[in-house]
Amino acid sequence: MACHQRSASAPSSPRSNNSEVEQQLQSLSATISATVDIDTTCDGLKKLEVIYSCIDKMICTPGNQVILCQTQQRNAVEEELGRSLVVLDLCNAMQESFMELKMSVQELLLALRRGEDACDQVKSYIRLMKKAQKQFKKISKKTVSDDKDCRVMMQMAEAREVTISLLESTCGLLSKQIEMPKCSLVSKTFQKTKFVCQEEKLRALESSIGDLQTGVEFLYRRLIHNRVSLLNILSL
Repeated sequence: MACHQRSASAPSSPRSNNSEVEQQLQSLSATISATVDIDTTCDGLKKLEVIYSCIDKMICTPGNQVILCQTQQRNAVEEELGRSLVVLDLCNAMQESFMELKMSVQELLLALRRGEDACDQVKSYIRLMKKAQKQFKKISKKTVSDDKDCRVMMQMAEAREVTISLLESTCGLLSKQIEMPKCSLVSKTFQKTKFVCQEEKLRALESSIGDLQTGVEFLYRRLIHNRVSLLNILSL
């Protein structure tokens, strides 16, 4: 759970930035396609932050600024600004969901300590996950990629798609942490309404949700920074 650390650095030259972005996007896309866990997802969020940092450096190079100021590319910049709002909305929605999920897990832990029936808390967690997944699908439908001629804009579009895929996979991972009637954290006892939850694993889940929340928060800040760089292009 290392989302709190931000030690990765981006290369400085435009050419190395291009290479770094392409390699990182390919690697991250392959990771998302494979079976991932929460730790891998946290690492993916850190990689995305580095990717967007590399892209931001490319946007700010004089050569790319000249290209992006051209009429055709300015239109692409405006379109990407619109789509960047969708990703920001997704990050906001995810952060709100993480807060609600952490509270749900905390309530579940409290119920267990008191020896109370935890069925309602489990159902609450599941309802929150379904709500998050439904909201995610609603927001993510608003973004559609178009063909772009400029390399940096193509990479921005690809990074956006990878970001959406990673956030979507996060919803899927969290939804599987607590299920009814069988799952890794909750198991039925002899009474149908009784569940025995492993406190240690629930605490680990609470910590994981916190790490994911931190990772999305850092990513959100980086996306804001990239958006400012694009807005500066339009003001030239």
